[in-house]
Amino acid sequence: MDRSQKSDAVAELNAVFNEVGVVVVTRNLGLSVAQSTDLRGKMRDAGASYKVAKNRLAALALKDTQYEGLEELLSGPTALGYSEDPVAAAKAAVEFAKSNDKLEIVGGSMGGQMLDEAGIKALASMPSLDELRGTIIGLVNAPATKIAQVVNAPANKLARVFGAYGAKEAA
Repeated sequence: MDRSQKSDAVAELNAVFNEVGVVVVTRNLGLSVAQSTDLRGKMRDAGASYKVAKNRLAALALKDTQYEGLEELLSGPTALGYSEDPVAAAKAAVEFAKSNDKLEIVGGSMGGQMLDEAGIKALASMPSLDELRGTIIGLVNAPATKIAQVVNAPANKLARVFGAYGAKEAA
């Protein structure tokens, strides 16, 4: 990698760090190419990204972002998972680490808040942004559904009574 490619990589990572809501630092303890591809696919499905970057370049890219404290976690064979949704990257990384002992969660950061391994696991147990939206919509729609049922109930009962009288007279 020459100097211009390195500066491009640092600029790209810096732009990513300025846009995302969470960064998860993982340590690769011997993942095969197939396992790494599987992890990237699971991250992509969750709405997150997973990138292996040189620690020195990643540390340079962290400068002047809210994730500056992550520099101390960048040692050894590390990789970064990140997403705009504060839960997506953490959830995908933790789920993959449960089934594969060659991936270790080192820590991360949500906004300016540094998180250790336990913090990332706690973050992963929270509902995602889409799940929260679905819950809120369900709570908003529940009263309207109940009102519609109450308003329609007398008409339904009246229709059944007329239907019963009609069937009685036909017999």
